[in-house]
Formats: sequence, structure tokens, C-alpha cells
Amino acid sequence: MPTATATKELTRRALQIDQAGACPLFVFALRADEILHVADISRVSRDEAGNLIGYQRPEVRRHIEEIVEYLNNDHAIFPNPIILALSSRAKFRSSRGPGAGDGLATAGNLTIPLPQPGKPKPAWIVDGQQRAIALARTQRRDYPVPVTAFVADSVSLQRDQFLRVNNTRPLPRGLVTELLPEVDSPLPPRLAIRKAPSALCDVLNNDKASPMFGLIKRASTAKERPSRAVITDTVVVDMISESLTSSSGCLFPYRDMSRNETDFDGILHALFTYWAAVRDVFPDAWGKPASKSRLMHGAGIRSMGRLMDRILGAIDPRTPNAPDTIRQHLALIAPHCRWTSGAWDDLGLRWNEIENVHRHIQELSNHLIRLYLNARAELV
Repeated sequence: MPTATATKELTRRALQIDQAGACPLFVFALRADEILHVADISRVSRDEAGNLIGYQRPEVRRHIEEIVEYLNNDHAIFPNPIILALSSRAKFRSSRGPGAGDGLATAGNLTIPLPQPGKPKPAWIVDGQQRAIALARTQRRDYPVPVTAFVADSVSLQRDQFLRVNNTRPLPRGLVTELLPEVDSPLPPRLAIRKAPSALCDVLNNDKASPMFGLIKRASTAKERPSRAVITDTVVVDMISESLTSSSGCLFPYRDMSRNETDFDGILHALFTYWAAVRDVFPDAWGKPASKSRLMHGAGIRSMGRLMDRILGAIDPRTPNAPDTIRQHLALIAPHCRWTSGAWDDLGLRWNEIENVHRHIQELSNHLIRLYLNARAELV
């Protein structure tokens, strides 16, 4: 295995790929504990004259901790390369013989000078800052890491490549949400907490007994059923997640925190029962596009989800008469709802002026809950 020579340089077998004549590309491997030994992280800052220095984003602690946790797993696979800008002090020497090149790449040895006291490191991280920090902290110090590098001494060229590498749109949130239930390997906490709600959203959309059957727009089904699917899946996931994770949510009691167990059958029964009652009480607003019914809109689903927490907090959906009772409770607010026409009393908004923004969701939720509690109080 190639190692450092007299502690002054590091030699690795590499492939040289000539994409642009003046700037060859190298593909090779480094150990986890070698990345930050040879490469610096250039963070964004400004000098005394106000000029921009560097190009990297600040360290994101939680993301790094998630990567470290994954890397410490014996089955971890790390396919994404770290991208480095190498100093021109790095040298490549091609191998001899007919097998050294195939017209696309040339095999050889890449020699990188190791940093000396008081001297800058011979490389800079263009992409993979947080992964590099995580690799430096993993217990698996000898973990092999794929590296892609190009020679560039100028910060302007490094910054240009950084912007190009990072100027891609992230995966749509809806696609991530839909894929989560299909992932069997351990997930970072921020994704794991969305896995159960996303799986429940799947059942709501695919079970023929569900009141939302076929109505939820998912990344894979939006084009398949555009005329029927009218509810955005991320809104449903957020509605379920809020009820599951909040101690005041009606779905929270279905979680056994001490055993780390969740009664998914009970949750689905509650969701089916409540939303079937919503469908029955508001038939003219159910199943229509959000442009024609704000009940199917993000603000409508989220607000009615918060009302669900209040109603199912008082009614056990498992009792035989629960569907009728829930419909009776929803009927208390029905005369005041403006899902498809008119204006909302006390909100100062027409039905179609309600938007899927935090302020409108909060105002509509409070309005519906206030109407419900006042109507219940009058019955006592």
C-alpha cells in the first residue's frame, strides 16, 4: 500500500483524466484520517478591506454528527468523493507500459507534498467539507475514501468550481418524503422522525378504505393521477408528524416511549375515522383541487389536523359510536367554514385568500379551535 515517503510526501495510485488540457483531473483514494491532514477548509469570510475570502459554508454540527454515526457502522458505504483543489506542487507520473492508458484515463502515481510547519497545506476542500470533518472524527481511521482532485492554486478557480459543484437543486422535499418509508438502513434523526408519518401517508393514499384514497399527490403519482390527487403529501406528513411528536397531539398517546414502540394500527384507525367524518361533514369541499377548495389546501389540512387533536382528545375513535360523535362535533363549526366561497369571519380573508404560510395556518387553526370550543361551551 503506498505510504508517505520520509514523512514529506504522500504517494497514491491514481487515474489522470484530461477534461481540460491545462487542468487535469485525478481520481484516487485517501484514508479517513488523511483528508484534513493534507487539505484545508476555506470558509467564507472577509479581510480588513471587506474582500471576500474563501468559499465554504460554516460547519453544521448536527449534519456532521449524523455522518460520523453512519461511518462508525461496519457496513457504511461512502460513494461520494471529496473534491480537492491541489497545489501545483502535487506531481503525477504516469505508469509505463501499454496498459497505462485507454484513451480516457491514464494510470500512474500522484505525489502530494505533506504540510510542513509554518507552510500552507497542499490542498483545499472544494466540496465535502462536512464529510471531511466527519471522516476525521470517525473511529475507522483507515477507512478508504474516494477523492477527485484538480490542480488549482488560485482561489478564484477553486471558488468557481465550488459554485458549480454546489449550484444544483436539492432533491424535492416530496420525493425525499416518499422515499423514506422504503429505506431500511438507519437514518439520521431528522429523517427518521419523518419516516413513520411518511409511511402512514402512504397507507392513507393507497388503502381503498381510506377517506384520502388516491387524493394525495406523491412524487411518483402526481402525473399518474393528476385529476384525482389534490392534497400535497408533505402537508399530510406534517399534519401527522405534528400530532405524533407533540405531547398535546391526539396521536402522541399511541407511542410507547419506554419501549420505543408505536401502535400504527391504532393511529391509522384514528386517522381514517376522523378524516372520513371531515369528508362526510364537508362533502362539497372534499376531493376538489386546492384552487377550488381550501379544505384540500395545505392550510386547510394542517388546521383541520390541529382541530383533530382537540376533538380526538375528547373522543376515543375506537368506540363504536365514534364516527357519529365526531361528525356531530365537526358539525358545530360547519356553518362558519368558508372552504369554497365567501369570507372567513374574524379573519378578514376571502376563502381563496388563505395561503399555505405559517401565519395563515396559525390564524385559521386558532379560529377553528375557538369556534369549536365556544360551540361546545354553549351546549353545556
